[in-house]
Amino acid sequence: MDHLALADYRARVAAMYLSDVDLAGFRARRDALFATHPQSAAPGPLRYFPPTGEFIATVPLTPAEGTLEIATGGPDGVLRYERAGILDTPWGPLTLFWLAAYGGGLFLPFRDGTSGTETYGAGRYLTDTVKGTHGRGVDPLPDGRVRLDFNYAYNPSCAYRPLYQCPLAPWENRLETEIRAGELSYH
Repeated sequence: MDHLALADYRARVAAMYLSDVDLAGFRARRDALFATHPQSAAPGPLRYFPPTGEFIATVPLTPAEGTLEIATGGPDGVLRYERAGILDTPWGPLTLFWLAAYGGGLFLPFRDGTSGTETYGAGRYLTDTVKGTHGRGVDPLPDGRVRLDFNYAYNPSCAYRPLYQCPLAPWENRLETEIRAGELSYH
């Protein structure tokens, strides 16, 4: 594995998420990064639902306790996540997790009514800050609420290549609603 190239890729992902470009600019940068970077999981271009305001909401975060262990099926083994809180969304409750590992990070995997038909069957992510996806899909606000924007929902790396192993959405983050926003299935 080329560790320096992977570090560069993650830095570029974080810079893209933290940039001030709009959704169209973000998607163009993401497609370009996926198409050109040697650490990309997919050669691009990616497919997306059209932009929509229907799946954007600012919601309260209710504190929650407990941990969840998710087996990745790969060399990472079992990952421990602490429940940071429950997001009371218009589409159903979602648990926001904190990765209980060195450095930690917010993690919000979910499955919805499009999973397996229009989107990756095992679900998508709204954020995984360990990988640099800050502030677009999940934006914690100073007042304790969280802004969610599903236009930034994306596939985990394992959706592109079977070589990758990914933690997937637990039962508590499965929505019946069709979240027709964000990235579509790759194949």
